[in-house]
Amino acid sequence: MSTQRDSTLSLAAALRYTGRGAPSVVASGGGAVAERIRALAAEYDIPIFADGQLVELLCQIPVGDEIPETLYIAVAEILAFVYYVDASLDETV
Repeated sequence: MSTQRDSTLSLAAALRYTGRGAPSVVASGGGAVAERIRALAAEYDIPIFADGQLVELLCQIPVGDEIPETLYIAVAEILAFVYYVDASLDETV
């Protein structure tokens, strides 16, 4: 049985945010590309945030482009999550 949720599990996107401008998509894709994105995130202890609908939208943005303004709030929530996880990890070290 295949569902929309199952299909989004095979997608992944990576964002970069420097603090200037909007975050940009640095990698995206499905299948083996998605697996590689997740593997690199795990290798470098980069937190993974799973949101099937958002990843579908992010995968439509060309690599290197900034995210559109319509995704600012959703991506801000991800950045808040990443900063929270990062701060939590710093406290345990």
